[in-house]
Amino acid sequence: MARILCLETSTPLCSVALGTNDGSPVFQDVQGERNLHAERLNLSIAEVLVKSGVNMADLDAVAVGIGPGSYTGLRIGLSAAKGICYALGIPIIGIPSTTTLVRAGLGSAMFPDAVERLVPMIDARRMEVFAAVHDRSGEEQEMARPMVLDEAWITANASSGRIGVFGDGADKAEALWEAHEQVWHAPGIVPSARFMVPLASDRLASGKVDDLAYLVPAYGKAANVGKQPLQAGQDGQ
Repeated sequence: MARILCLETSTPLCSVALGTNDGSPVFQDVQGERNLHAERLNLSIAEVLVKSGVNMADLDAVAVGIGPGSYTGLRIGLSAAKGICYALGIPIIGIPSTTTLVRAGLGSAMFPDAVERLVPMIDARRMEVFAAVHDRSGEEQEMARPMVLDEAWITANASSGRIGVFGDGADKAEALWEAHEQVWHAPGIVPSARFMVPLASDRLASGKVDDLAYLVPAYGKAANVGKQPLQAGQDGQ
């Protein structure tokens, strides 16, 4: 198996993984009440490399979650990935975070037979989420986009068959799902980087790598950045 370092930082989870020859990835998941990526990511990378017995210089590629999700988390993860790839002259592979979340769902939960579609959800604050739609095999049917979780969303998305929702975006709306039997909620599913390993391996084997200079996060929506009001004595320059 190719030695691909995998980084996923789109949610409060700071996750690092590395595939091993026996097929069992070495990984480290760190999650707290606040984003820990800035202080934990490089430490986790070093610890995973030590545990796996792989030197940084022996890496074949780096895979990184490109979102949607936390603006700050995505920038930290992509910056780390690009720095390693540039220094070592190895390929970079961008993996949509909802794709990793789907693989985590398929690997961690037993979906009832009646569930026809899988809807991974990443928290976008308040009652908004980034959600994609996948079929039961994990193939993407609709790309991730921002949406508001409410009764209208359930009517539009669950009227044609039962759906499975999961991810930190779905977890925050547990009360909403409980009122609708056509929605099956799998709690506690996170986009751990260990589920990126086979995705990244397939991409590298097929030569579908990304341009190091032009790979950017897929934020999902524009950052809410407003102009700061001028203070007394400032002239706006």
